[in-house]
Amino acid sequence: MQNKGAIKIFAILFAFVCLYHLSFTYKTYRIEKDAREYANNEEVGRLAKQMANGDILKENFYVDSISKAREKYYLDSLQNEVIYNLGIRKYTYKECKEREINLGLDLKGGMNVTLEVSMIDILKTMSGHSKDSTFNKAISLAEQKHKNSKSDFVTLFAESFKEIDPNAKMAAIFSYELKDKIKVNSTNEEVITAIRKETKDAFDRTFQILRQRIDKFGVAQPNIQALKQSERILIELPGVKDPDRVRKLLQGTAQLEFWETFDFKELAQTFVDADKMLASAQNLKKIEGKDSLTVNDTTSTAQTIKKDTLLAKNTKDTTGKSLLDKLKKDTSKANNKNEKSREEWAKEHPLFSVLQLNLDEKNVPREGPVIGLANSKDFSKVEKLLEMAKKSFPHNLKLLWTAKPVQDGTNVYQLVAIKVSSRDGTPALGGDVITDARQDFSQNGGNEISMSMNAEGAKTWKNLTGANIGKSVAIILDNLVYSFPTVNSEISGGRSSITGRFSLEEAKDLANILKAGKLPAPAKIVEEAIVGPSLGKEAINAGIWSFIVAFALTFIFMILYYNKAGMVADIALITNMFFVFGILSSLGAVLTLPGIAGIVLTLGMDVDKNVIIYERIREEIRAGKGIRLAIDDGYKHAMSSIIDSNITTLLTAIVLFIFGSGPVQGFATTLIIGILSSLFCAIFITKLIFVWMMDRNKEITVWNSYTKNILTKINFDFVGLRKKFYILSLSLVVIGIISLSIRGLSRGIDFMGGRSYVVRFDKDVKTDDIRLSLAKMYNSEPEVKTFGSNNQIKITTSYMIDDQSSKTDSIVETKLYEGLKSFYTRSLTREEFLVHADNKLIGKLSSQKIEPTIAYDLLTKAYYAVFFSLLIIFGYIAFRFRKWQWGLGGVISLFHDSFIVITIFSLFHGILPFSMDVGQDFIAAILTIIGYSIMDTVIIFDRIREYQALYPKRDLHTNMNAAINSTLGRTLITSGITFMVLLAMFIFGGEVIRGFTFALLIGIAIGTYSSVFNATPIAYDLIMLRMRKQEKKKLGLK
Repeated sequence: MQNKGAIKIFAILFAFVCLYHLSFTYKTYRIEKDAREYANNEEVGRLAKQMANGDILKENFYVDSISKAREKYYLDSLQNEVIYNLGIRKYTYKECKEREINLGLDLKGGMNVTLEVSMIDILKTMSGHSKDSTFNKAISLAEQKHKNSKSDFVTLFAESFKEIDPNAKMAAIFSYELKDKIKVNSTNEEVITAIRKETKDAFDRTFQILRQRIDKFGVAQPNIQALKQSERILIELPGVKDPDRVRKLLQGTAQLEFWETFDFKELAQTFVDADKMLASAQNLKKIEGKDSLTVNDTTSTAQTIKKDTLLAKNTKDTTGKSLLDKLKKDTSKANNKNEKSREEWAKEHPLFSVLQLNLDEKNVPREGPVIGLANSKDFSKVEKLLEMAKKSFPHNLKLLWTAKPVQDGTNVYQLVAIKVSSRDGTPALGGDVITDARQDFSQNGGNEISMSMNAEGAKTWKNLTGANIGKSVAIILDNLVYSFPTVNSEISGGRSSITGRFSLEEAKDLANILKAGKLPAPAKIVEEAIVGPSLGKEAINAGIWSFIVAFALTFIFMILYYNKAGMVADIALITNMFFVFGILSSLGAVLTLPGIAGIVLTLGMDVDKNVIIYERIREEIRAGKGIRLAIDDGYKHAMSSIIDSNITTLLTAIVLFIFGSGPVQGFATTLIIGILSSLFCAIFITKLIFVWMMDRNKEITVWNSYTKNILTKINFDFVGLRKKFYILSLSLVVIGIISLSIRGLSRGIDFMGGRSYVVRFDKDVKTDDIRLSLAKMYNSEPEVKTFGSNNQIKITTSYMIDDQSSKTDSIVETKLYEGLKSFYTRSLTREEFLVHADNKLIGKLSSQKIEPTIAYDLLTKAYYAVFFSLLIIFGYIAFRFRKWQWGLGGVISLFHDSFIVITIFSLFHGILPFSMDVGQDFIAAILTIIGYSIMDTVIIFDRIREYQALYPKRDLHTNMNAAINSTLGRTLITSGITFMVLLAMFIFGGEVIRGFTFALLIGIAIGTYSSVFNATPIAYDLIMLRMRKQEKKKLGLK
């Protein structure tokens, strides 16, 4: 084997890289396991029992609440602590968490939201809310076009404006608000260019504002992506249990404000008084209990844990233990005298134990509006204590946290004292006065932000700065303080600059935030999917079981059929799985349930390569070659089939990744990684093992007495019987056409828009009863289907889908509850029905919302995906086999396979006991079938090409039959193994992907049939037709 040493080195290095990336998942798993143990010790039960006073329901509630709070406290405390030391690099828990394998929302629960930035509102703002009839008609027309168009809104607006009045001038409408960008005599094209730039900037600002909001929302590992081509923003929030709060957070308008501030020296004594009042309060423990943690519990825990250095000035930690060692012990059993004294100090100073005052070395209050510092994990406690002591503070005091920590790598933030100067509680100046803001450089080379205001804002800003010379003015966005610069002099003219220790990026960010007041870009939710944590756990279990069963079946089959060579294939299979998970981890890819399906499918496709090689080795041995030569020739002769078949499958997977979204992209990602990794393992890893065995004279067998001669003596005239199979295939196509015209397809929410809900009851229910009950609520009958067991249903409705009100989702969910509550045997409140709690067994388990515009986009992408897949495959096969007839034969066969699967879904939707909706996952199945089916076809084509070269005197009919018969064994075995793993996934993979796997099962079966009975015969007829035409042409010339 050539380059054996290089392949070994590469395999070893690659294995170490995968092990390195997977080690982060292992480390976070261990830490989170410790957190669960810490959160569920005996002390939790004691505290819950004490607080519940004998009420069992309350006790269970308190146990759950306290354990969750303790687990969160544990993990928050480790965010910036080193938990993994490799010697050359140390990693904190936060860094390890960022590098672990991420689970998709369908596996761990959460909320997936796609927001569309309202370009209509941006244009109206830029026009100064113009009443111009041409402008408003153009907006309305563009809005209608946008529902069924791939173009961006600005382009559609420009087209609509020209259609309504070709002679109208846009400059007259936009010149005032865009006076710095355009002139009164600017052409419409110049105005559109300026508008496009401003809308892009507005989109970017909206994106940044949403990112800031999400970062402060407290969600672990959120994901936010800008989909600029479609003017949309994708947001994934794992573990969210209050969707209404998320909707308000994401769709609320950004509020930029300028406030006056207090100097801390003015307030220092009030905070001392507040701390004393809190210490003497008799009901403190009771109030803290409502947060599931008593003062004794939280303070003792806080004192045992080593605090951030910025918070540790009040006490001294002399225990000498590491943070991790301390956390692993129950803090309630601490007996160290120093710890007890610190606990007593915390009881005497409850506020100062979590809020470090802004004092200098001599305990003198520092100048400026900063009250003190606190760790983000203590925010809720600080706020609760301040609320209890609010009578100690001035009535016009408002306390807000800074947007960024005081130091990178910490969770410590400043608390700033805001002065409410107006009677109605409004800020001194609103952000709507800002006309422009940009990053600039000061005279000493530092970064600053230059900004300009309109006339009204300039006047107010002059008065505000003049009245606050020597004091700070706070710049606030969404109730977070971004900056509080000190005013050096009165600022007139509406032009000003903000200086500070800004990095270039921070200065640009703050400039963007300031501009947000000028061009608000409201965002509306156009697509939404919510998966409850309990449904996520069920999906994980289903995915794991399907993987284990499929892996075991494949593992056993290879040993039984190929003997010792099968063991070698199994080693390659295990190696491939290790590589796949390692690559997923290194890429930061998200593992979804369809992604697991992709990995399971990879099992079958991985073994396919070994089957192709082993069947070729068996042929070489039967030809009388020794084992070493048979293995070398087997790999050599199988190589072209393996490469061609996997390239075609890889191309369809890439198309699926490009045109798919969400979980479908997750499936495509794992499929692409699996194909590439399995190629390496099947070709190189197995060959290395065989070489190692042969060098040590170990016996290698590729069969046993039962499998030695299976499918070796077949001599079937496939080409001769082709017309009979044409009739069979055409009959199935005709049945499909009739079924589609009569029954059609059950379109999923992906392709028609609407809302869908998965709801579970505490008894079996009838879908007709549910449908009639909800029809009274929604004024039209929703679609109701059994989803798995008879006590679980899926409801789809288009009720109020076009209503853009922020309250619409809540209204629809309330009507859902009202229509279904009578079907439960026990009384269920609205909150219990809708909440997404852990271990939830009944009520709404998941939901999805897709607006019609999104549905149209998804449907368009589906058409493109199928078209480009077929086009690419046709081109590749025609190129590789030098004749377009081979490509056309393959594509016609693929079209046949896809249409038969569509026919099955048309015939049996609503009959079979699982969802057969046609959505994104169905298109993913069709593309996978296309990729897999062409793989079998290419293997046959490759053997025909080989026989044409070996036996040039034989006619095409004979060579084709010989090729099909010689490859029939591997065709049936490869398809059989893939069918077997898919069947395991269909049975054990859960209800969510059952329709998807069913489509794959049908597709694999039909694809195997068409590869043998359709693709090759069609290519034969096309080639023969061309040969006859050429012969006639020659005769005509004579």
